[in-house]
Amino acid sequence: MAFKAKIIGTGSYLPEKVLTNRDLEAMVETTDEWIVSRTGMKERRIAASGEFTSHMGAEAAKKALTDAKLEASEIDFILVATLTPDYIFPSTACLIQKEIGAAKAAGLDVQAACTGFLYALSLAKSLVESGTYKNILVVASEKLSSITDYKDRSTCVLFGDGAGACVISSEGKGLSIESVRLGCDGEQAELLLIPAGGCRKPASQESVDQREHYIKMAGNEVFKHAVRRMEMACKECLDAAGVKEEDIAWLIPHQANLRIIDAIAKRFHHLPPERIFKTVHKYGNTSASSCVIALDEMRKTQNVSHNEQVLLTAFGSGLTWGAALLKEDRA
Repeated sequence: MAFKAKIIGTGSYLPEKVLTNRDLEAMVETTDEWIVSRTGMKERRIAASGEFTSHMGAEAAKKALTDAKLEASEIDFILVATLTPDYIFPSTACLIQKEIGAAKAAGLDVQAACTGFLYALSLAKSLVESGTYKNILVVASEKLSSITDYKDRSTCVLFGDGAGACVISSEGKGLSIESVRLGCDGEQAELLLIPAGGCRKPASQESVDQREHYIKMAGNEVFKHAVRRMEMACKECLDAAGVKEEDIAWLIPHQANLRIIDAIAKRFHHLPPERIFKTVHKYGNTSASSCVIALDEMRKTQNVSHNEQVLLTAFGSGLTWGAALLKEDRA
């Protein structure tokens, strides 16, 4: 029997605290004008001290379950995309499983940085369409404020916290997952990383003093790779599905930077600005959760018609990249 994987419910969670550009002006040598002109960001959300990746992910998951009209007990598998897990181990998926009461679900974390949601989506599609599982919960949650150096003006303006989730099932109506294409290039791993904390450089007084437990990024190089790799992923994804660029009704790019979003949007020149869905101005870059937060917000605020096609694309540390083609299916 053939199964088709569909996103039948989505949800998202953003912390209450807002960090504005004006706030950042008081923290580092920067200006609102500089940040907006180079990133398009005006605000980002910051999790409370007692609010963790698992907590935010669980809140987003509960909303996705409600949207899908499913109980947590009906979930077979939980995939969590994050680069800011609560612990190195156990997995954040296990913590979310407990918090939402998904007693029969297995759990697994996926680490592909900002592309993590698309990697998890690809796994969920395969597991559902193979008939292995019926209902899979995919959660992307990040507390990037915990690894952001607020003394580094080149990175601290970029990142925010938040979570998104979706339920992928072989039954029900929603967004069918038509194709997913992924890639990575470990040759460029040092362009974007946290130098210490792993087995190569365990935590020490020296690594703490050198601020090596925070995000380090070669911004200009990352920008060039991001645009090229996401364009390539989009083309491969559309080719795999036999879909033309002009057939796309909505584009949801990774919310890393407005200049990157605009560069990707140029490939889809037929789309009006309102069909390039953006949250970067109010949430900043929330890494793995950015695409699914935007997807949830788009579904809640826009009228996506039957058979309209939605293209998602992302890029992150690794380097990793990917694209996914979704189609609204109400049949």
